[in-house]
Amino acid sequence: MIVFDWPWVFLLLPLPWLVRRFAPPAEPRVDVALRLPFYAELQAARTRGRPAAARAARWAAWLAWVLLVVAAARPLWLGEPVQLPLAGRDLMLAVDLSGSMEQNDYRLDGRAAIRLDVVKALAGRFIERRQADRLGLILFGSRAYQQTPLTYDRATVRTMLEEAVIGLAGRGTAIGDAIAVAVKRLREQPQDNRVLILLTDGSNTAGAIDPVEAARLAAQVGVRIYTIGIGSGPLGATTRFGTLTRPGTGLDPATLQAIADATGGRYFQATDTFGLEQVYDELDRLEPSDRDTRSVRRFEPLFLWPAAGALLLGLSLLWPVGRRWRFTRPGASEVGRDVV
Repeated sequence: MIVFDWPWVFLLLPLPWLVRRFAPPAEPRVDVALRLPFYAELQAARTRGRPAAARAARWAAWLAWVLLVVAAARPLWLGEPVQLPLAGRDLMLAVDLSGSMEQNDYRLDGRAAIRLDVVKALAGRFIERRQADRLGLILFGSRAYQQTPLTYDRATVRTMLEEAVIGLAGRGTAIGDAIAVAVKRLREQPQDNRVLILLTDGSNTAGAIDPVEAARLAAQVGVRIYTIGIGSGPLGATTRFGTLTRPGTGLDPATLQAIADATGGRYFQATDTFGLEQVYDELDRLEPSDRDTRSVRRFEPLFLWPAAGALLLGLSLLWPVGRRWRFTRPGASEVGRDVV
């Protein structure tokens, strides 16, 4: 789609006609060295038989003027509209990579799967649904660090989550440090849009910050924390003789509940794949993605094309003038130069 940034410039289109119609004619020159009584007949003889060329020159001059006016109006090519979110949530996802996340007590697509693989699959689907939100990723074990800053690039966040491996940040569980990292990244974002989703299958066994104290700090800066407890069901390993199970240990529901209560969030416990999927559905309901958008268009300036056309037409009008002049060496006779 082509639009003009300055359409009022088209008011100048009749300017040459107005000048020719109403401007006073130029006074004849009186400093003529040689007066020819038959100059009018000479000019008529020079132009006789060339009315078509004269008309073409006039049309070319008019077309050059029109192209110059079009170029001055700043034509722009507008691309397809791109929808950008006007407002959304700033949502950090903190994922536990401690050693206990390699327990294969979950099932995914009908097969036994370790806890981290189930979290990756279901969290990936959750990430895809958050189209209007900025997402970030925190990975924690014995230490916590930000893997992906807040971004609208959901594909990058999901890729970074898929590439995470158990033990990458140590084999302990630093829940308090993970909350502190999230608070540091979220505290400068707009109020009421700061959300942290924390997934862990153990109690706080590492780090320098107590989880409940970190939750109180998060509450002071307006960060809501939703905690998800993984496991706590029977742990087991699948062998050719069947599945060997034992009671699950390690999860600290009381601490996770206290973290959620302190920040106005909620605590969820997902003992199996179906339960974890329901947790993400509930999070979509509790923290709906804002769908308000703003449409923007990419534009490309096109003024060079009409300007180049006007330049070529102007050069074509000057070409016959240049051919009527034969330049001579200094001091040579100028008899051969045409009289115009």
